[in-house]
Parts: sequence; structure tokens; C-alpha cells
Amino acid sequence: MDRRWDVVGVGENSVDHVLRLPALPALADATKIQVRSATHEPGGQIVTALCTCTAMGLRASYIGIFGDDEDGARLRATLASRGLDLSHALVRPAANRSAVILVDERNGDRVVMAHREAALALAPDLLPRAALEGARVVHVDGVDEAASIAAARLARVAGAQVTCDLDAIGAGTGALLAELTIPILAQGLPEAITGEADPERALRKLPAPHARLRCVTMGAQGALLLDGDRVVRCDAPAVSIVDTTGAGDVFRGAFIVALLRGDPPDRLLRFANAAAALSCTRPGALGLVPTIAEVERLMGRV
Repeated sequence: MDRRWDVVGVGENSVDHVLRLPALPALADATKIQVRSATHEPGGQIVTALCTCTAMGLRASYIGIFGDDEDGARLRATLASRGLDLSHALVRPAANRSAVILVDERNGDRVVMAHREAALALAPDLLPRAALEGARVVHVDGVDEAASIAAARLARVAGAQVTCDLDAIGAGTGALLAELTIPILAQGLPEAITGEADPERALRKLPAPHARLRCVTMGAQGALLLDGDRVVRCDAPAVSIVDTTGAGDVFRGAFIVALLRGDPPDRLLRFANAAAALSCTRPGALGLVPTIAEVERLMGRV
């Protein structure tokens, strides 16, 4: 099949209102806090991963719903300027999905508080079948589970690889895992799903019958990948952290890039880890997604 898109993403977009604080307050101490800086930034886990892909030379298209307000218009313009195809995205009369993100300036840790109106939910009957069947990789999240499950099934049956960004258990998590070919889960999620305390054993027990590779991100500890019975571990490069927002999304985008160029598992994981680490040295989810050359320079130094 002639596949028009290298990667098609289905899921979340967002406008992030980022407040950088001297430190994240404990609830007992949260009275008045001086904000060091406040910015209005494009974000969202799926579009951040896709913009990582476009920055690294892939053809990427987004399936999701924007609000028709000023935030939504600004976000669409920004994503289009990054080379992301939006011809399959929809616009609805609602405020765009947004998040307030508190960032600790000491270590880059953050707290995310998000809001999305019901009108922005993506239903399965809105999915463009031809786009999903014409992709080499389809990347989904767990926000609108029914749509993600349907998209993953269409793509997998058509022969695409299906990756994901999951960080919590939902009602449809089991059904979604059953359609994935490469689950990429957040730290602690494989253990929560399977009841296994060890990440490697948890990955092995995931109810993902079509999974060729299985991966879990582990923050500052790097990532773990299963290639069949083979275990691949990779530490995160040491960098000066500014903001961890979007690091997991950049990891997944870089993972897809390395996957499609045929990198072996060891190099694939090193590349994705290095890209995520670089993203932590810069503010914001989309604030200067690293290029291939930048990632490879970091890989050469560690």
C-alpha cells in the first residue's frame, strides 16, 4: 500500500498557561505565591509528539478537535507552521482545551491542571478512515478511548504500527491495549495494569497480544524496552533541567522517528531518551523541539 503519511496522531491538543514558580507549594502552605514568569504556549500530548516527528523530517497529520476561540485559532496556526497537516482536524464552537501548568524552577517538576469542554470530544464516527489506513504509524492517547480504540484497530488491520501515550487506566484501557502493536506507557502504569511490582515483569504481562515491542518511560531513570524476550534498558542523559513538560511526548515522537528509519532497539531507545532529555533543557512542551542533529550530538557526548 502507498502510505501517504509517515505518522497520524489521534487525540489531545492544548493551549498551556505556564506559570513558573520558585518552588511548587505544599497545599498547607499555598496562600500567596510570587509567579516568576507566565507564558501562553502550544501543547497537548499528541500534537507535541507529532511536531517532534515533523521537526525530524516525517510527514505527520493530526486527527482531533479544536475550539473556535482565539486560543484554538492561534494553536492551529502554530501547528501548521511546524509542518503538521490539519486537514483531518475539526473545529467546534467551544473554548479550546487548555491547561494551567505550574513549573518548579528548581528542578523542572510540574503540576498540570487541565480543562476540556464536552463539545471537543472525538467520537469514532468522525475518524477519517483513509488517513488511518494510509499511515505507516498511528499514534493514539487515552483521552477519547472509543475513538482511539477504533483508530488503532483500523490502522493495525491495515498493516500500520500503532503506538500510544497512556499515563492512566481508563474504562477502555484493556480494549485499547488489545489493538496496539507498540504500547509506550508512562512510569508505573504497567505495574498498575498487571499488578506486577517489577516493570519488566509487568511489561511481559500486559494484555497486548499484537505488541511487537513494549516500552515504559521511567523519567530520570530513562526507559525500558522489551523486544520479544530481549530486555533493553537505557539511562536518561544527564542534563540541566528547565522544564519537564512534554518530555514524554517528545520521547514518543523521537521513538517513532527512529522506528521508521529502522534503528535497532538499543539505538532507538537511546535516541528517544536523548530527545526527551534535550526537551527538558528548554521551556514548554513545544518550545524548541530538538532536531535529529541536536539529539545525535547529545548521544555522541554520553
